[in-house]
Amino acid sequence: MSEKKLDFRIDYKKIKIFEEYNAKDLKFPIVLSSPHAGTLFPEEFLNNSCLSKEELRTSEDCFVSEIVKEASDAGIPLISMNIPRTFVDVNRDKVELDEGMFFDAPNQSSAISRRCRVGLGIIHRVIYPNKNIYEGKLSYKECMDRLKYVYDPYHKQLKKLVDRCVRKFGFCLLIDCHSMPSMICNIMNDDKPLDFCLCTLFDESCPTQMSEFLSRALEDRQYRVEFNRPFAGAYIAFNYCQPRKNIYTLQLEINRGLYMDEKLLKKKSDFQSVSHNICQSILELGNFLLDLKK
Repeated sequence: MSEKKLDFRIDYKKIKIFEEYNAKDLKFPIVLSSPHAGTLFPEEFLNNSCLSKEELRTSEDCFVSEIVKEASDAGIPLISMNIPRTFVDVNRDKVELDEGMFFDAPNQSSAISRRCRVGLGIIHRVIYPNKNIYEGKLSYKECMDRLKYVYDPYHKQLKKLVDRCVRKFGFCLLIDCHSMPSMICNIMNDDKPLDFCLCTLFDESCPTQMSEFLSRALEDRQYRVEFNRPFAGAYIAFNYCQPRKNIYTLQLEINRGLYMDEKLLKKKSDFQSVSHNICQSILELGNFLLDLKK
């Protein structure tokens, strides 16, 4: 990385950090989170990136919030990040910060996480395939502002929704919604490409009856589902899972090839059909969870 100093500030007063749907009228013990579908790029960020907006969007979980919106409209709260993950990744721990990215970091620690080493910590350094987002080093204070004004508000509101769900139903299943490149789904040496991955931290994040019910609901619609392959779960799935408080998590990964043209970043003609199938499966799970409560 160049030693050039990129010293800029974001005017967060102009930015709506996230969207929230059906936050009050909870009809099912489920909360939906979509942390990586944001498309609202701060102008100052784009001006200091060496990549185009189109290149930056390749890291995005395109249309995922829209995919699950029908389930939210039926009575499930949904929080959807507006800011892209290339600006700040709310599905990372705050410790996953590569201080080598900054010209004024207070400490130059040699102990960094695996994600930081490959440039995908809480502040991304690269996009696939290893393209640098910046041509210089960032201001540490500016990145701390990203955490204060973007990361913290998202998690504060997500926690509030989960707590509200627990108060009403006695428990909560947080479904963290993501997408995965079809390339990953097509190279797993299987006869049929993978459609969905249900990530449960290897059966640690939620009771198997919950994840298996959702798997059957999707399989009944002729989709292929795997558990914890190729992903097992990330920060939100791990950090929000608190079985002793009756809070469970499940990370849902959707094959992008099912519903979009990944090169053009556009929906396929059967987008609404795929969305409906996913939402109906989630709502069937919701009714199953209500029966568990009785």
